[in-house]
Amino acid sequence: MIQLLDIVKSMSWQSLLDNLLSWKTLVHLLDIVVVWYFIYKLLQLLNGTKAIQVFKGIAIIIVIRIISGWIGLNTVSWLMSQVITYGAIAAIVIFQPEVRRGLEHLGRGALLRPSVKETDYKDKLIDDLDEAIQYMSKRKIGALISIEQDSSLNEYIDTGIPLDSDISNQLLINIFIPNTPLHDGAVIIQGDKVASACSYLPLSDSMRIPKEFGTRHRAAIGLSEVTDALTIVVSEETGDVSLTYRNHFKPHLTREQYLKILREELISDDKEMKKSSLYQFFESFSISKGGKK
Repeated sequence: MIQLLDIVKSMSWQSLLDNLLSWKTLVHLLDIVVVWYFIYKLLQLLNGTKAIQVFKGIAIIIVIRIISGWIGLNTVSWLMSQVITYGAIAAIVIFQPEVRRGLEHLGRGALLRPSVKETDYKDKLIDDLDEAIQYMSKRKIGALISIEQDSSLNEYIDTGIPLDSDISNQLLINIFIPNTPLHDGAVIIQGDKVASACSYLPLSDSMRIPKEFGTRHRAAIGLSEVTDALTIVVSEETGDVSLTYRNHFKPHLTREQYLKILREELISDDKEMKKSSLYQFFESFSISKGGKK
């Protein structure tokens, strides 16, 4: 270390700058940047999926392997090396759907294409949802629309008919028109796309749900019990609008009420404010607390 410092001191600023800006140094920097970019994109693809937990586990195993090798724990180091070697093959087999989806993204150029800014589509999303909800509510057209948040809804998207379509109120209305091929099941919105229609959601087994609410409401509540998705339900019996989120259910919403929640949850950057606002709004009807007040 001392010798390295002496060499640096003996070098002139010009020669030091020339070394730092040499072609070899730039190639090394480019190599690091490219690797980190692909790791970042990989984490984006895995975020919210079950595979991300395995990815974290692999990272921990690699850290243990490095530390054990550095300390001299040869047996532990050998075991971790075997886990890494054969675990990579096992991960490809177990998470084949996620691998396939990632390769599809790569083939479409998703890794190189800049991501869509949230502010570019969230306002339009809320406007389209509002117009569709108002249209269907007045005509008592039943609807079930789930909006993906942090938790991935890929496993539920896979149960339906893939669309990958731009969001529009006309599309949402047309999907739920009775006696059409896609009207049964849920529409799932993922990012700025309608990911699927006719998707199956998990039904809640709660005995506290009032009998007046049917299968759509039970499916929306069931999804809220296992994910943080925001789900909108339009009743085909009454035209009432309901909303579920994090095991909470608010029925009989006015237009002002559901718009307030959609704007706070989908647009606001203040997560603590959103959490507090949603809690206060939903505490009047909590499935986990015993039903309607």
